Amino acid sequence: MRIQVKRTGGFAGIDRHAQVDTEGRADAQEWQALAEEAVAAARDTPPIGVPDGFSYQITVDERTVYCADPRLTEPQRKLISRVLKEGA
Repeated sequence: MRIQVKRTGGFAGIDRHAQVDTEGRADAQEWQALAEEAVAAARDTPPIGVPDGFSYQITVDERTVYCADPRLTEPQRKLISRVLKEGA
């Protein structure tokens, strides 16, 4: 499973993106469960965010969904944080 996160917006307006490929990872099941939870609660179209807030595009394999601060679910927040930290 390939998980990609793109973050846009924020005070400085600097885009950031990263991806994680879970194939062959010992924790692949954990990543898959978290990604499924995050995608299930997201939208198929970009939501209206708040001024200086971040907007996110999450792609899991071929499905792309959108979410934005301050309305992130806990699974979305956790997935975004992990991908942006560990992704290349």
